[in-house]
Amino acid sequence: MSRLVECVPNFSEGNDREAIDAIGRAISQTAGCALLDVDAGPSTNRTVYTFVGPPDAVVEGALAAARVAFQLLDMSKHRGEHPRMGALDVCPFIPVRDVTMDECVWCARLFGRRLSEELRVPVYLYGEAAQQEQRRTLPAIRAGEYEALPEKLKKAEWAPDFGPSTFVPSWGATVTGARKFLIAFNINLICTKEQAHRIALNIREQGRGKDQPGRLRKVQGIGWYLEEKNLAQVSTNLLDFEITALHTVYEETCKDAQELNLPVVGSQLVGLVPLKALLDAADFYCQKEKLFILEEEHKIRLVVTRLGLDSLSPFRPQERVIEYMVQDGATRGNLVSKSLRAFVQDVGARSAAPGGGSVAAAVAAMGAALGAMVGLMTYGKRQFEHLDPAMRRLIPPFHRAMGELLAAVDADAEAFGGYMATMKMPRNTPEEKDRRTAAMQEGLKKAVRAPLGLAQKVNALWPGLKEMALHGNASCTSDLQVAAKALETGVFGAYFNVLINLKDVCDDRFRHQIQEDISRLLEEAQSSAASVLESLAARTE
Repeated sequence: MSRLVECVPNFSEGNDREAIDAIGRAISQTAGCALLDVDAGPSTNRTVYTFVGPPDAVVEGALAAARVAFQLLDMSKHRGEHPRMGALDVCPFIPVRDVTMDECVWCARLFGRRLSEELRVPVYLYGEAAQQEQRRTLPAIRAGEYEALPEKLKKAEWAPDFGPSTFVPSWGATVTGARKFLIAFNINLICTKEQAHRIALNIREQGRGKDQPGRLRKVQGIGWYLEEKNLAQVSTNLLDFEITALHTVYEETCKDAQELNLPVVGSQLVGLVPLKALLDAADFYCQKEKLFILEEEHKIRLVVTRLGLDSLSPFRPQERVIEYMVQDGATRGNLVSKSLRAFVQDVGARSAAPGGGSVAAAVAAMGAALGAMVGLMTYGKRQFEHLDPAMRRLIPPFHRAMGELLAAVDADAEAFGGYMATMKMPRNTPEEKDRRTAAMQEGLKKAVRAPLGLAQKVNALWPGLKEMALHGNASCTSDLQVAAKALETGVFGAYFNVLINLKDVCDDRFRHQIQEDISRLLEEAQSSAASVLESLAARTE
């Protein structure tokens, strides 16, 4: 599963467990698809499924789910809080890893065409897959909802992109498209539906209409009441969490609620969430409250607490963060996922990879880890209390570098593997020979860039290590000495790996520039390591 598309079909059924489970089985039993989450809402009478797989597989999974829904669901009997116009109301495709938005557009259009042909139902395209500008947004297409469809389908401007302009009472219409990752985020309030909706109108981008836009870009919103929870929600969709962040929506909702004297009692994430959205929120609260938190697990715990994400049900990151859901399969076989013993055995095996480049990255990662360790052995201790501000500044770069340098362990091996693959390309015709030569040259450049990047990451740590050597806990002197030599060794390894791959690169300009860069980086590492060791020696005299 190296190439991943996420598909998030929303079905208009949130109470019939047999139907909900049957649709889920159709997805999970499709080859190549991994069903990650099923989120059923009784009051909204809607279930959101989240699954991932390669492009072809997710299209098949979505079609399999739609076939089951066509047999089991009846829109003419549907009632629920959530806006809807079809049994399979919306089915977006989202790029996750090594997939472009254009490929997701292809998925949506293929799915829409096949769905309309098989079930004879109307299908609309939205988002990046839209073929008409007025159909780019889901609310625009869904205006009037299911009840308005019979008349809407009679209008030429609302002829579906695929399928007949015929009202199918049991199905309605389906919207499919391609988009960025959407976060469905609901804020809980003890108030009426009308009060919650008033806040939603204030914050959503659409606001109260053309002349009264709301405050937050790329945010959709509505207010509703959850009978089973006895509370109201400001229900939002974050269409681009990097434009308007999770914590921004929460804080703005709290601000409006406070003005209305309404209590906010936590929030709810529907479906999965990207890790970055939670870490961005953690960084916001760390800065706002002047907190010092390094570990990813602790940052997520902070966000769960500050946003009240566990107010309605337990929030389990391993089951809700998309990267955590797919990482086990994605990292299986990666060098950094192995035990230290297994990694060393792999290095010692009769194989060119992992080799010196991966070892250099691993050693450098341990050097960065020692730098972080010494900082933490200094921070928070009474005798070094005056150094706490400095340690708060010095520790995070080492902590980040640990992860970046570990990633370089696999990056080096993958770059080498990519080059070796180009050597196996066919060369029976002049055209094939040219393609093979070009691919080999590009493969060599990638094999050069990997260790060069390693050296650049390491050299960014020297200023911090020099300062740590002057002020860090003196009982950790030997740890800093090892850190200095480990980081220097990482750059040495990078230097030699760059040179061995660079000699066969035909691009003279590229070769000379890289030679100059890596030589400068090695000189900097050597002089910096010597400086650190000299400072440490002076402290022990």
